[in-house]
Amino acid sequence: MSSRHHDIADDLRHQITTGRIKPGERLPSEAGLADRYKVSTVTLRSALAVLQGEGLVEKIHGKGNFARRPLRKIMYVGGWGTLDPWTAADAALRVTVRSTTVQADGHLTTLLKVPTGSLLAEFFCVSHEGESPHGLARIYIPRDLAPAGVLDDEPSYREAATRFAVLGPPPATVRETVCARPPTPDEATTLRTSTAAAVLAITRIATDSTGRVVEAALLVFPGDHVDANFTTHHVTDERQTQG
Repeated sequence: MSSRHHDIADDLRHQITTGRIKPGERLPSEAGLADRYKVSTVTLRSALAVLQGEGLVEKIHGKGNFARRPLRKIMYVGGWGTLDPWTAADAALRVTVRSTTVQADGHLTTLLKVPTGSLLAEFFCVSHEGESPHGLARIYIPRDLAPAGVLDDEPSYREAATRFAVLGPPPATVRETVCARPPTPDEATTLRTSTAAAVLAITRIATDSTGRVVEAALLVFPGDHVDANFTTHHVTDERQTQG
């Protein structure tokens, strides 16, 4: 026999998927729903947690639980490290960018191969469709390599950050590590997702022709909101072409 909270989740799921509860509509209060289903608030919250994990319900702290609007997937294009330009240019998708200077420590010293305390230019970017977040990126550049204006509102850098792109000159190599994992509490809060739902995490390292790391980017997307596209190019050995 299924537990009570699964029965409640099934009922609410049916109401959402059949349109009785409209996308973006606020659900009754948790106390009101608990009273309606004759259960404790603990059981009711367990039912809501099931729907939050499925992406059908979004809890906004201080406001309540809402039926989540259907989100279109965005495309992350590997190799260059950008959101698909058609998606990124869509007026419905907006990206907020906050830039600052930070000191490298811990994981950043390893990623960028710099001493602890080294100055870095940091970009924190969050993409949204309406009020619902699609993804976030933390992009870091060694401060001495950051061109003039990179921390200001210089249009070309602001546009690149808006697309989660590599910010500096074209790098010699880009290495991307992709994994699925649970979000950190901060990531779950920013992306308004359940800590039980998997995210797609991409660590992107760009290096110049000397092997120096010129940028490190940490990108996180809810797993059901993004597709990643990676294309492998065959490199022809010049000695073979000259033979």
